[in-house]
Amino acid sequence: MPLVNFVSSLAMPIIILWIVLYGLIEKTKVFDNFLEGAKEGLEIVLSIFPTLVGLFVAIGALRASGIIDMIINIITSFLNIIQFPSEIMPLAMLRPISGSSSIAVATDIMKNYGVDSTLGMMASVIMGSTETTLYTIAVYTACVKIKKTRFVLAAALIADIVGILVSVIVCQILF
Repeated sequence: MPLVNFVSSLAMPIIILWIVLYGLIEKTKVFDNFLEGAKEGLEIVLSIFPTLVGLFVAIGALRASGIIDMIINIITSFLNIIQFPSEIMPLAMLRPISGSSSIAVATDIMKNYGVDSTLGMMASVIMGSTETTLYTIAVYTACVKIKKTRFVLAAALIADIVGILVSVIVCQILF
């Protein structure tokens, strides 16, 4: 383990040194290229910032309004019929929308039920097998200025639903 820690702590300085040495060997202006890349990165951040603000405001309003709890209360009887744990439902609903919110919900599930519990395992597998779909689509399409996403959202949400359902089924079988 000490060797792994040593190599890990040296990884970034070695990569930076390698890039600088390669730039010197190729006789390129390393620092000028770095500044140009940083400028382009800042322009991208500024172009997608309004999209991110809108998304974060919408997520905050959704969580504060209690809509998620209301939806879960409505569909709990159906979830019991198909043997889908209602405790996982907040995670399943928030994961496609927000990474930070879903991490908070997954952490809460693990804190309440245990990391090694079936629900804790389900939360972990769901976090690993799904994506923050709305955030990803918003950032990528805003970055390249795509207005018409056609079927991207539908396909991505279907993939998230399949990932969530398969995660629950696999965890129920294995654990």
